[in-house]
Amino acid sequence: MLDKLFRKDALTYHAEGRPGKIEVIPTKPYSTKRDLSLAYTPGVADPCLKIKDDPEDVYKYTAKGNLVAVISNGTAVLGLGDIGALAGKPVMEGKGLLFKIFADIDVFDIEVDLKDPQKFIDTVIAIAPTFGGINLEDIKAPECFEIEEKIQEAVDIPVMHDDQHGTAIITSAGLINALKINGKKIEDIKIVVNGAGAAAISCTRLYIKLGARPENIYMLDSKGVLRKDRTDLNPIKRQFAIDCDINTIEEAIDGADMFLGLSVAGVLKKEYLKKMADNPIVFALANPVPEIMYEEAISTRDDVIMATGRSDYPNQINNVLGFPFIFRGALDVRATKINDEMKLAASHALADLATEPVPDAVNIAYHATNFSFGKDYIIPKPFDPRLITRLAPAVAKAAMESGVARKPITDWAAYRENLVKKLGISNPLIRQIRYRAQKDPKSVVFADAENYKMLKAAEFAINQKLAIPILLGNENRIKSLIRQHDLEINGVEIIDPKSDKEIGRREQFSKVLFQKRQRKGITLQTALDRMLHRNYFAPMLVETGFADAMVSELTNNYPETITPAIEVIGRKKGSSLVSGMYIINTKEGPVFFADCTVNKNPTTEQLVEISLQTAFAIKQFNLEPRLALVSYSNFGSNSGRIPSLVSDAVEILHRDYPNLVVDGEIQANVALNSELLEENFPFSKLAGAPANALIFPYLTAGNIAFKLMQEMGKFVVIGPILNGLNKSVHILQMGSTVQEIIHMVMVAVIDAQCVQERECSENIQ
Repeated sequence: MLDKLFRKDALTYHAEGRPGKIEVIPTKPYSTKRDLSLAYTPGVADPCLKIKDDPEDVYKYTAKGNLVAVISNGTAVLGLGDIGALAGKPVMEGKGLLFKIFADIDVFDIEVDLKDPQKFIDTVIAIAPTFGGINLEDIKAPECFEIEEKIQEAVDIPVMHDDQHGTAIITSAGLINALKINGKKIEDIKIVVNGAGAAAISCTRLYIKLGARPENIYMLDSKGVLRKDRTDLNPIKRQFAIDCDINTIEEAIDGADMFLGLSVAGVLKKEYLKKMADNPIVFALANPVPEIMYEEAISTRDDVIMATGRSDYPNQINNVLGFPFIFRGALDVRATKINDEMKLAASHALADLATEPVPDAVNIAYHATNFSFGKDYIIPKPFDPRLITRLAPAVAKAAMESGVARKPITDWAAYRENLVKKLGISNPLIRQIRYRAQKDPKSVVFADAENYKMLKAAEFAINQKLAIPILLGNENRIKSLIRQHDLEINGVEIIDPKSDKEIGRREQFSKVLFQKRQRKGITLQTALDRMLHRNYFAPMLVETGFADAMVSELTNNYPETITPAIEVIGRKKGSSLVSGMYIINTKEGPVFFADCTVNKNPTTEQLVEISLQTAFAIKQFNLEPRLALVSYSNFGSNSGRIPSLVSDAVEILHRDYPNLVVDGEIQANVALNSELLEENFPFSKLAGAPANALIFPYLTAGNIAFKLMQEMGKFVVIGPILNGLNKSVHILQMGSTVQEIIHMVMVAVIDAQCVQERECSENIQ
């Protein structure tokens, strides 16, 4: 069940900043008077006349071809029921967000306050010319069947009620693979469908298309089995009524090979499951509590092949596996409809994908050792980056072969390459960081806990199981802030370095610091005094093993602020310096900036070390580093101290680390533009793909570049990440948002995981 914190955060998520989840962004220049004249009057007249003469030109001159309407009347919203069109708007916006991040499809969400089916149909048909496709959403049965059918008959663009067909397509993929595992044939299996709503009806129809026999399907509604002798069935349900003398789920389940639940929690009892045939297939899709809990099912039968709608169990049936990519393929061939052939093509593509080796990125994202086809992996994961390149082409091909495509694809390789470019939108790096942190949470000191933003980040870390926070600061002030802001922070350790309770630990820590710094001007008394300051006490908690990592608020000059961490923690073995790195998370993927925070004027040798530290850090995010040492010169095109400094560093890197992809001196735009680089400097080690890391020759340049990207680019920024320290210590930039703090907490946890792995390896050696 959803807890109080989650509900509160859900409201905050939707309300803070710009309300809602989606916005409209111009795709053409608009900064000059001429731009506006071209965009509107008089320039807009010419494309209007072109479209008047040839309506197909609307796809050439407008956004119609990549625009889907998500339309609802709010009569069957999620698990909330008939809450009305207006109350359903957050769901429709959410659907729009998923279309965009998974398939780069633009969406207008449209809430129609009409319950009369014919009026609703007429309204949608009237506005259909605006769109390239229509996704009907959260419309109750049985009206949804008539609504979808009549709208599709009247328009020449694809229409799909995802509540019906999305679930049908995904469960069909799961069924195909479950049958591969248990060796049964679909035409022979007995299927029990508990629930007779839109999704259940659509699933059953698609199973029949796959080869299931109608006489082997027992569908139940709230009154029992749909039997031909029942007089209370509507025309849709009557299609699935059968001749039989049974009425209950307990009777129907006897000897069944498959159970599909689209109903309510707990209806599939353990004793019912025991009555099913060998190697039963159970898709229990009631949410958030399924018809039988996963733990109950597998403890009752070790031969069960199980799927649910939940992400915390194997085999999640999630509609996001389907609709973005189905519409992507349909739009790209300008299909007139989404027909059964396209749905089946999507199901088979999904099923086939699950049988293939899984990329490491997926294993890492879901903190798994290695997903492989079997009982616990019969359908791909929602964040599998291959989904768009498998499903969209499969759907497009099916549209072409079934005669509903108006713009056939001829170059499939180019089409798939174009689809790959769309993947950057979905922010895979953030997901990877989050899942890796959740896999093995570490204790993290929040060194400035007398701060609402830090406490809010700690609350999130607790709720999402990202870290185990330790709050540093005045206990009364911290507890007062927790009460004032109604934060869900319970049972968390609070440490006040200045309190009498910490006298013993301060003395212990001061002795450690004295041992480290006694020949560098530190007396025992000085060390004891410094333990009253959180910037010394916090890293000492990490150094002595009381905590695994720390994050600290930046309040002073950055190089000076990290001094306590360097004095307490020390540099990593073999490191002569500490460097700073930011991650700029762009649509095309992350770009790493170093050093923007620590080293003001690095020498050639220091530039080499900064580059190596950055490359090592990038590998920790499971990416291959491609480093560009930037300057105002391209390979000797301009002379000066900085180009020479950078060139010398690159020469050393090429000589001593020949397998590292690194080059320079090079201008930043060339480093990030692979076409420009290959055209002008084909000899470069970076030729073939853009750099993913920029190493700046001095702090001024790096800091200015980073700040401009952060403020003007509006990218997700993570950092500064400290490289070269012996343990996980990270200092936040001034004015960090709650989200930025959360990102740094996750990075600190991953860093601590790497430290632990390194220490274990050293101990073994």
